[in-house]
Amino acid sequence: MGIGCFGAFDSCKARSGKTPDEIATNNVKQFSYNSLRSATRNFHPSNKIGGGGFGVVYKGILRDDTHVAVKSLSAESKQGTIEFLTEINLISSIQHPNLVQLIGCCIEDGNRILVYEYLENNSLASALLGSRGKHIDLDWATRASICEGTAAGLAFLHEEAEPHIVHRDIKASNVLLDGSFHPKIGDFGLAKLFPDNVTHLSTRVAGTVGYLAPEYALLGQLTKKADVYSFGSWKLKDEERLLDVVDPDLTNCPDDEIMRFITVALFCTQAASNQRPSMKQVVEMLTRKVHLNAKLLTEPGIFKARSSCRQSDDGVSVGTTKSRAVNGKQSLNPFVTSLPQVQERKRDSDTLFAKCPSERIMGDHQDLVGPMIATTFSEKDRALTK
Repeated sequence: MGIGCFGAFDSCKARSGKTPDEIATNNVKQFSYNSLRSATRNFHPSNKIGGGGFGVVYKGILRDDTHVAVKSLSAESKQGTIEFLTEINLISSIQHPNLVQLIGCCIEDGNRILVYEYLENNSLASALLGSRGKHIDLDWATRASICEGTAAGLAFLHEEAEPHIVHRDIKASNVLLDGSFHPKIGDFGLAKLFPDNVTHLSTRVAGTVGYLAPEYALLGQLTKKADVYSFGSWKLKDEERLLDVVDPDLTNCPDDEIMRFITVALFCTQAASNQRPSMKQVVEMLTRKVHLNAKLLTEPGIFKARSSCRQSDDGVSVGTTKSRAVNGKQSLNPFVTSLPQVQERKRDSDTLFAKCPSERIMGDHQDLVGPMIATTFSEKDRALTK
């Protein structure tokens, strides 16, 4: 697989004489457009199971009765083509039980379609935070397993995949669940390769507002710790209400067990990236392989956008901000604040991440929490965020 061509498709074309599409899809099964149209009943709306900024996802059944998820990208979107090539390049070269498996693609007549394994229980966001028709009651053991599996998938991307990969868009709606509720990380359109010999990448900000690590959102400095932050993203009003977010329907789960998971989320969202654990350490924390010393916690960092919304060059809505210099160094204040400084909200469900005043850039309530806190979310909070 020509993984080395990632981010340099034009130069690869010059060397090989092939188009970027041909390079990216070289080792991936290719489907005809007609076969996918038939599998999805002509992309019928009743088969739609999801969608995003770059296209729509349909459930499909192939001729051999294999159930698949068919992600059709907008043919008019230049950014969509880039996302398409990115996903193929990354996903076709790696395999892990906690990563969604790419089956194939279609590039006929300007179409950009990805074919993934079908996961029966949709996303973690839909299962735990969705409408009553989609909401699934999961016991604590299953929720804990989902957290641990998601962490394991991220740890693989950060430490074992070659080259290492930063996902850049970890959130509950991008954690998919199979028939046994095993989690699999999906949507690699924004992912970046992360060579071993670099400390950070300076890049345009991309991702979902509300999950962006402060140093990445403000300074464009991307590290693996940005994924760690997104994994632990959470929404609470103050430290004394940590357990109020817990689903009251959960039984046979002691408070100290849930508090341990919330404590891990707090470690993940520390303001300074060097104070956050690696995803490998997060796995060890969640599985009790290491002792949690809550005394080491400082206040979580909260990124607050304070201007009008704009579209970044990556096609992602972000809040424009200004920073100020203090003692010759770039300061994150006042755009990064700690938990005790967050003012009283009108509703307990208000997110700690400030929204741009002109529009609701975070989407529906399913995109307000990360995988960690989603597993403990209560019915009360679900209702308030609608």
